[in-house]
Formats: sequence, structure tokens, C-alpha cells
Amino acid sequence: MQIQEAIFGLGTPEVIVIVVVILIFFGGKRIPELMRGIGQGVREFNAAKSNLKQEIEEGMKDKPATPAKETTEEKKA
Repeated sequence: MQIQEAIFGLGTPEVIVIVVVILIFFGGKRIPELMRGIGQGVREFNAAKSNLKQEIEEGMKDKPATPAKETTEEKKA
């Protein structure tokens, strides 16, 4: 039986090394601040995305279909 690979094809030893490097690089106290900032950024992005989607949908509902322009032949008739 083979152990499945964890994240992005990385095994357990690689993930542990990455976590240790992050702890050394940022320190234990900065990691919660970093994660909080990333979470806030993701929330703001999702809010802006849904707001834009809602505005586009409302704009499509509000505008009636534009009639085709009359040709010069139709104006003469």
C-alpha cells in the first residue's frame, strides 16, 4: 500500500520542511497576522467580485433590447 501525496504532489517531509522554513522566516508571532491579512484580502476580493457580478446582471435587466436602425429604404417608404 502506497501513501498518497499531500499537497501539490509534496510528501510529508517536504511539507514539514516548508513549515519550518516559514516559522524561521516569519516567526511564530507574525504568522497569525499574516494569515489574518491574507484572509481579509480574500474576503475583499470575493465581495468586489460578487458586487461586480450583481451590477452587470442588474445592468442587463435594466436595458431594453435596442431596435435595429432604420435603413434609408425604410425611411423613404
